[in-house]
Amino acid sequence: MTPVDLPAAGSPEMRSSAELGTLLRSLEQHHAPDPQQESVRLAMIEFARTHPDALHRTCVDGHFTGSALVVEQGTGRVLLLFHTKLRRWLQPGGHTDGEATMAITALREASEETGIDGLRVLPAPIDLDIHEVRPPSEPPHLHHDVRFLVVAPAGSSPVGNHESESIRWVEVAELDEFDVDDSVIRLVERGLEAARRQPGIGID
Repeated sequence: MTPVDLPAAGSPEMRSSAELGTLLRSLEQHHAPDPQQESVRLAMIEFARTHPDALHRTCVDGHFTGSALVVEQGTGRVLLLFHTKLRRWLQPGGHTDGEATMAITALREASEETGIDGLRVLPAPIDLDIHEVRPPSEPPHLHHDVRFLVVAPAGSSPVGNHESESIRWVEVAELDEFDVDDSVIRLVERGLEAARRQPGIGID
């Protein structure tokens, strides 16, 4: 199958930055597809402007995170994992820990949480989401989650790490069986829409 023409880790398009301004510029240039996403985009920009430590989990009000909708090349199956702490089926993702190029965070988290080699990422966000999390032993706080399409080679076998109890390739028709919330359904819809526009992914 033809390789997917998207950046991998270490590609020139994936320049690391510790400057919050890098994230701000990305959000300012991002085209929101609807009023709901525009509202989230503006809220993220305001949060970044008023919280200089927004890239770090030590920001107690909340912080930025990066997520990945991992899609298998050729099938359109998506990857879900059952999060050990949050006790929910979710997409791979996590704290940016000072990295302002959010696509790097999404690709890193997807690689670490799935164990799949050869992942590639679409550098432009496909979805934005702000949600409250209540991890054990931590006060409730907000995750400002910037989400990306990540493509896995056909036939990839995921191997989870300590952050998940289970990891599964899932057909879109099976999503209801995993009791995912509306934001995950929205992410899947937008991710597959973006995947269909990319040459080489090979999904209907």
